[in-house]
Amino acid sequence: MNDQEKQSILDQEHLRLLRIGYIVAGSMDGFMALIMLVYVLFGILMVAGGFSGAGRPGDQAFFGMFFVIFGLVFSFMMAALSALKLTASRSLGKRRSRLLCQIAAGASCLQTPWGVLLGVFTFIVLGRESVKPLFEEGAPAQLNPASARAGRSLFDDEEVSEPEKVHSHRL
Repeated sequence: MNDQEKQSILDQEHLRLLRIGYIVAGSMDGFMALIMLVYVLFGILMVAGGFSGAGRPGDQAFFGMFFVIFGLVFSFMMAALSALKLTASRSLGKRRSRLLCQIAAGASCLQTPWGVLLGVFTFIVLGRESVKPLFEEGAPAQLNPASARAGRSLFDDEEVSEPEKVHSHRL
């Protein structure tokens, strides 16, 4: 196995791991968008007078509207981030729209600490010269099909003999 094949296997594995990372991050952002709707519910209850307290009714309505606006804004932001990350994960899987993946990486950097790691690793992987051609028009959707990788490892240094090559292509 030569260095180019090793790099190809590494690139494919790193892109697969980034895709999984964006699926997990996008799902968590979607969940947080739903959690933010709890603030909206509390705000509506406060405005409607569902909480009886010692404070003045005007204060309760003011804070209720604050909760409603806060919850809606952050819920919308988290839903947008979720959609962006899930779309980026799909683009990584299809090896399309490198720019969209970089935009998602930049947006991920706003969330610490895991989003920063995901974003920085995305910039590192997508910045490699060996990865850039994969996202161009007409490039194959995968680096190597699974049947071509069967029986090979990144750490195999010796060449595969001709009978083993034939056997691995039949899998």
